[in-house]
Amino acid sequence: MRIAVYAGSFDPPTNGHLWMIQQALELFDHVYVAIGDNPSKSYTFTRDQRMEFLQDAIPSCERLTVSNFDNRYLVNYAKSVNATHIIRGIRSPQDYEYERVMRNINGDMAPDIQTVFLMPPRDIADLSSSMVKGLVGPNNWEDVVRRYVPTNVFAALEALSDDN
Repeated sequence: MRIAVYAGSFDPPTNGHLWMIQQALELFDHVYVAIGDNPSKSYTFTRDQRMEFLQDAIPSCERLTVSNFDNRYLVNYAKSVNATHIIRGIRSPQDYEYERVMRNINGDMAPDIQTVFLMPPRDIADLSSSMVKGLVGPNNWEDVVRRYVPTNVFAALEALSDDN
């Protein structure tokens, strides 16, 4: 079986993340979407909220598991679920350079796990969770942000904006 892990912080999940998940499901027998927490980052949403966002936004599928991993390298998490591949997105030259280095380090740690890079289509290529959060607030932000995130995430962003 070809098993892939697609990991990220997903704070919050975007339509770009959903595209990556859909592509992974087309390529692999089973996909683990794994939420990781980076201790050097501060998050807008809790890990449980991010997990719920993903579970609600992705159609139920027996070939897909949403999970999380703490305090270990992604490649070690991938080994724990018997993954054969790690899926990573490349949106920019900066992403490529970072992901190239991580692919080499992961390859040193687990040569049997391959990294697959996917490039999103132009309409979502520049989309990131940070960008989405940065768009929330100014007048009529809703019209802009609504097109970049799943409906449940938009509702949560709207609720956060109302609280501030």
